[in-house]
Amino acid sequence: MTGEPITSTHNPRVAAARALRDRGRRDETGLTLIDGARETRRAMQAGVTLETVFVCQPLVHGEDGTAVLAALADGARTTRSIRVDVGPEAHDRLAYGDRRDGIVAVARPPHRALADLALPPEPLVAVLEGVQKPGNVGAILRTADAAGLDAVVLADPATDLYNPNTIRASLGCIFSVPVAAAGTDEVLAWLRELRLSVVVARVGAPRMYTDVDYRPGTAIVLGSEASGLTDRWSGPSVDAVRLPMAGLADSLSVSAAAAVLFYEARRQRDTP
Repeated sequence: MTGEPITSTHNPRVAAARALRDRGRRDETGLTLIDGARETRRAMQAGVTLETVFVCQPLVHGEDGTAVLAALADGARTTRSIRVDVGPEAHDRLAYGDRRDGIVAVARPPHRALADLALPPEPLVAVLEGVQKPGNVGAILRTADAAGLDAVVLADPATDLYNPNTIRASLGCIFSVPVAAAGTDEVLAWLRELRLSVVVARVGAPRMYTDVDYRPGTAIVLGSEASGLTDRWSGPSVDAVRLPMAGLADSLSVSAAAAVLFYEARRQRDTP
């Protein structure tokens, strides 16, 4: 739908899309919001179904925005997305952050079960148990993409996987990394079935994070920001590791700890 842009912030289309900021509405509809040209482009590249793409033409700039508009113009062959032009006020009603690049999409993201994850031999996966902040989940997904992890799994998730803030914080990398969510017991059974080594990050663990071999198939497991991992991630089959803390702080943020562990695993795997 092109033509005169929608200027009213109370327009029904705009209101329905904005309602997807609420998790209950996302759960009810199976839809979510993607805020940003880069994130929308990466969703398109991953084959995510975009139901509506709101475009504020004066704000669109750069390679990502141009690519999204080109795909929409070629929509008869490449996408079934509906383009809806909006004015700046309506756009700002939909957008999340300070980066105003003129594109916000309503998407129907894929929902993969653990069994849907196609992993290579000796995979490297991350498991996040009970991580609460969508921004942290997004940051970890971005790092997982950069470090070449094969999958990220949310165990007993405290936020929905495709929370718009997660998508935003991941810079759209949530669409490039295979992801799934399940209960902790189901995730543990899945890891046992795959015979992966399990490495968990715990404050005060006896081993340093560099003393573990990440080259076999490995799951790196991190817990929530507030309470860490549950006791289910304990036992003789689990390697608990710590990161050195030389200052006053006794721990890193979960996203910072994830980055350290992911890149140590990458370093080992890239070393002959």
